[in-house]
Amino acid sequence: MNNATEFGSGQEAANDHRILVFGRLLGAANRLEFLLGRALEQEFGLSHSLFELLLLAARGGNEGIPVRDIAQARVLTSGGATRLVQRASALGLIERESSAVDGRVQLIRLTTHGEDVLLRASTRHVEKIERYMLDLLSPAEAEVLSEAVKKISKNAAQHLPIMP
Repeated sequence: MNNATEFGSGQEAANDHRILVFGRLLGAANRLEFLLGRALEQEFGLSHSLFELLLLAARGGNEGIPVRDIAQARVLTSGGATRLVQRASALGLIERESSAVDGRVQLIRLTTHGEDVLLRASTRHVEKIERYMLDLLSPAEAEVLSEAVKKISKNAAQHLPIMP
């Protein structure tokens, strides 16, 4: 699908099925981000970025996750990831320590408070995901969507530069 396309008019470009599908995907993601992010903020005082950080820290388990991995996963510069980690640390949600293997590497772990907030917020987050997204789809459609989004996400991740 590497066909070069030249459009004859702005209207033709605006109605191209490839541009439309990407615009719909982005629009849906932005609307869901607003609705679900607002709920996290109002109910738990968490921005969606902080919630995602807590999820990454939880996936890292007791070993922790390096800040550079957080930067790459969230498509942030190392400075942006550091600021996000500092906010979470100031709220008592995560703890940082230097890696025993490489002291330059900061590892991030959930605190007990962070895990409690994550569990409560995740329960409400899932309710909102079901309400605004999954309840609209049949189980088969939800599975197709999940697999398609995973495939698209993995492909995009392979083309990202290493975040500075």
